[in-house]
Amino acid sequence: MFYTIQAPDELNIALQIPASKSISNRALIMQALTKGTTTLHHLSDCDDTLVLQHALHNMPRTIDIHGAGSAMRFLTAYLSIGEGEHILTGTARMQQRPIGSLVDALRQLGATIHYEGQPGFPPLRIQGHPIEGGTIEIPGHVSSQFTTALLLIAPTMPQGLTLKLTGDISSRPYIDLTLCMMRDFHAKADWIDSNTIRVEPQPYAPCSYTIESDWTAASYWYALMALAPETTAHVQLMGLMDGSIQGDSVVKYLFSLLGIKTHFASTEHGLPTTITLHRQPCPLHRLDYNFTGAPDLAQTFVVCCALMDVKFHFKGLQTLTMKECNRIEALQTEMRKLGYVIDTANDDELFWEGERCTPSTEPIETYADHRMALAFAPAAFRIKGLRINHPEVVSKSYPHYWDDLKKAGFHL
Repeated sequence: MFYTIQAPDELNIALQIPASKSISNRALIMQALTKGTTTLHHLSDCDDTLVLQHALHNMPRTIDIHGAGSAMRFLTAYLSIGEGEHILTGTARMQQRPIGSLVDALRQLGATIHYEGQPGFPPLRIQGHPIEGGTIEIPGHVSSQFTTALLLIAPTMPQGLTLKLTGDISSRPYIDLTLCMMRDFHAKADWIDSNTIRVEPQPYAPCSYTIESDWTAASYWYALMALAPETTAHVQLMGLMDGSIQGDSVVKYLFSLLGIKTHFASTEHGLPTTITLHRQPCPLHRLDYNFTGAPDLAQTFVVCCALMDVKFHFKGLQTLTMKECNRIEALQTEMRKLGYVIDTANDDELFWEGERCTPSTEPIETYADHRMALAFAPAAFRIKGLRINHPEVVSKSYPHYWDDLKKAGFHL
């Protein structure tokens, strides 16, 4: 299946942004650890959240989380302190995504986990039992989800958990998001120095919790606004918060450099509101940025900057090779189809110095990666007849993306 995308002559839309997958999946684990007594509002309906919700509700012996990376990491920890034995598995790509650092850390704490296939990778056989806690180290550069998985179960440990992150720390805002949510659920957890976190042995307490709308989903509408024709464009996004705990809320500052300004209808803390996007002439000819704290925005900015003729050098992309696909290789391959030669360095940098190549008429491949489809769709404003293969992959995080584009006047 593929879509051929025809963009409208102008962009005029007001829409509700979907709930955050990242917040939803953390909240589901904490809800499960309060024995279901917590009430969650505005839960995401994306594939990754639904598969986690189904697993926690039904708890079959074999749990297949398909391609849901956060579900794999969070359930590895959650099942370790639960009851009974479970096999945790996923897609062929999921079985290529490393999980050894998390398994090693859990084993140090006393967890019983065995590899059912290649060591260091799913599937896993997990025998659940109580874990005492203590002090451990884990590499900070591999995945913030490994750290989050350990933190989420730490309040259940009689000794609590002191967690030291070694080396560079990737996606630190996602760790801060986890700690903030844990405190909302009445746990005691915080940084005690620049690379060490302490979680006290105080269980979560039941509460009523509302999931924020997703700033990562909003990023694609910023890109659409930036690439729309030089006519009057009007975009309103509902349900976002000023002062959000989401690291990807940095998108509003980055796009301001590209001429897209954000106006909040309300700046009251913790209150969902409507934002209006305004476009001004882009004063920028080059954007250099380190995406260590917000790697999920990288694809959006690679596509958008190149099509705006803004040269760039993006660093901090070390986790992109371990996502749903190798996003660094995928971006280089697919951007060539649009006529742009993107270079890489050190397996964690992408840069463009203006080099062009002959574009092809081949469709954009999505590699079973939702963010490839989400990030490339705005290019339809600049690329006539843009085709995207397997557009259904967006259901992983933004199930109604294509419907929202239709509301904005796109023809698919």
